Amino acid sequence: MDIHAVAVETLRLEAEAVGNLQNFVDQSFEESVKAIYAMKGRLVVTGIGKSAIIAQKIVATMNSTGTPSVFMHAADAIHGDLGIIQPDDVVLCISKSGNTPEISVLVPILKRSGNLLIALVGNTDSFLAREANFVLNCTVSQEACPNNLAPTCSSTAQLAMGDALASCLIALRGFTSQDFAKYHPGGVLGKRLYVKVEDLYKFNEKPQVSPDDSIQQVILEISGKCLGVTAVVENGKVVGAITDGDLRRMLQRNADFHGLKAADVMTHNPKTVGSQVLAVEALDMMRKKQITNLFVVDAGQYMGVIHIHDIIKEGIY
Repeated sequence: MDIHAVAVETLRLEAEAVGNLQNFVDQSFEESVKAIYAMKGRLVVTGIGKSAIIAQKIVATMNSTGTPSVFMHAADAIHGDLGIIQPDDVVLCISKSGNTPEISVLVPILKRSGNLLIALVGNTDSFLAREANFVLNCTVSQEACPNNLAPTCSSTAQLAMGDALASCLIALRGFTSQDFAKYHPGGVLGKRLYVKVEDLYKFNEKPQVSPDDSIQQVILEISGKCLGVTAVVENGKVVGAITDGDLRRMLQRNADFHGLKAADVMTHNPKTVGSQVLAVEALDMMRKKQITNLFVVDAGQYMGVIHIHDIIKEGIY
């Protein structure tokens, strides 16, 4: 067996199956999107076998992008779980064949309850397709499985069609990155979209010296506040920065530093960031400038320091 050849052929066939779905984005697809967008209830997504697994992924995507959805296993539905479905719900039924025994029992019940039924199906001549209000065609010419049996191309096509539905609904809702963050507060994606500089810098010390302070005072401030930097502040405004690296370079140049002041060694016009800026944007600034700290400044007033480690510890990269 040529492992490389089998793998490449699998990917080729699945890519071809997904590519062919473009030909099936028709009026029925558009009406399905409009029906889901206009529904007053939830989208109930059901299926059996591999289709049930795809259904769960579609539900997860819909819920995370503003379309309330719930998964119902087709086998469990006819053994009590039909109570999940409420009068205003839309049902999306996923099946490759559209003729499985569970689907054949479930569909007439759904029709009697009056719920709008959307079929995501690989056989448009099937029982499910004939009974549905709208049909999403997911026909594939063959499976990628060497025996043309295991759902591979068909399940990939179902997944892609579900993503196409979700993407259309995202566009219709005007769903923004800020909306996305509300539904993902615990993940890295969400944190990148909602954690701001103000959420992190307040936990740090606020190192600062005046331009006339001695080098000894500068050293004590940097060491005591444990951030490797201090702001040089005059009338509440940051006029300079001194890092521990600046002190080392000063010592290399000046054996006697007792007469020096903060103003003599500070870097003028240091980089600053506002407290309302997203932490990920502050991180990008640090990386581009190859620095590890930014002074937080609001309305010209010095507020504190945010360190690159503060952002990374939050799980933002």
